[in-house]
Amino acid sequence: MRGAGDADMRSQAARLEEAVGLARAIRLEVVRAEIARIVRPRPASLLGSGAVANFREMISDNAIGLVVVDGALSPVQQRNLERSWQAKVIDRTGLILEIFGERARTHEGRLQVELAALSYQRSRLVRSWTHLERQRGGFGFLGGPGESQLEIDRRLIGERIARLKRELDGVKRTRALHREARRRVPYPVVALVGYTNAGKSTLFNRLTQSATTAGDMLFATLDPTMRRLALPSGRSAILSDTVGFISELPTHLVAAFRATLEEVTEADLIIHVRDAHHPESEAQAQDVLAVLADLGRSDPALAGTEDAEDGLIEAMNKLDLLDPPARASLENHALRNSQTVPVSAATGEGCAGLLELIDRRLAGDIRAVRLDVPLSDGKTLAWIYRHGEVLGRRDDDEAAHLSVRLSEPDLARLRHQQRLN
Repeated sequence: MRGAGDADMRSQAARLEEAVGLARAIRLEVVRAEIARIVRPRPASLLGSGAVANFREMISDNAIGLVVVDGALSPVQQRNLERSWQAKVIDRTGLILEIFGERARTHEGRLQVELAALSYQRSRLVRSWTHLERQRGGFGFLGGPGESQLEIDRRLIGERIARLKRELDGVKRTRALHREARRRVPYPVVALVGYTNAGKSTLFNRLTQSATTAGDMLFATLDPTMRRLALPSGRSAILSDTVGFISELPTHLVAAFRATLEEVTEADLIIHVRDAHHPESEAQAQDVLAVLADLGRSDPALAGTEDAEDGLIEAMNKLDLLDPPARASLENHALRNSQTVPVSAATGEGCAGLLELIDRRLAGDIRAVRLDVPLSDGKTLAWIYRHGEVLGRRDDDEAAHLSVRLSEPDLARLRHQQRLN
């Protein structure tokens, strides 16, 4: 069920189709899928009383045991709907967490999913679990009642979250050491990003001649994978396949997967894989760019322009599924934009051109530049020393005047950061 009060770029039908795809990703049998038109969200139930009653009748008639609301539900709304419908109710965040929990394979992936799930669960321990309000333990001899079950659960969840964060800090440090080792090799890192089910894993397999999990389903890839990428010039790079993005990606997940997403922030080059055949391709692209902007690697407002640099290449995938007019339009667009490449990961068409573009972008990407940085901006100075080769430096009372060798992606990243400041 999808609320219709959202004013975004997507059609409601497309959002409903995506919600059905999410449900089927964990093998749920979808009995009915409907759009609920919400003029004014109700604090107690999200839906109006008439809509709640209509759905209650439909749920009862079809013996439905689980209802997915493709939106955010407060704990109170979730509890009230479950009472009215006599069925389990979960919202979009809960559904995505279920998918991630099923797909996580590595130790790191499981840690990240559990952290996200517990953070979400802790937010639900407010007035929703009334059975937890009874007192447990203690006799009141020391000046008060015992600790309530609700308080115990909240405390235990908080302790577990703290432990998970410590473990993930260790993962973060290990990843940083691995990145530092790769810089010493040094192989440039190319990261594939894109909306879920855009074809990243299929393209990853095509480019690296490997066989990682790839399927026509949402979130087929959850744990990051890296492989050697052979370039036409004979040089090598490291290609990284990452978790797919999605609209309204739960903040719990973004926070929990920060260690994994840092592989994107540190990449020398980003390949934004888009599903050119999808009717909502443009809206999906904006969602991906919004997450990249949050990571400091893109500006959604510059999408499709020459200023959308920051090491970004657009791979317009599923070329083989386009009809002749749509294919011609995409190819004309690619002629006007040198950073866009039409490809078919399924057939291999266009992949040679994509590899050549990657090779060109990585080949001539070291430049000697002069930079003037205020002495008070220690963070930027440290970043330059960490990412570049400082050939010379002269300081005056206000600024450090540096001669530095930097890669084009890092230079673009620095300029973008300076614009933000």
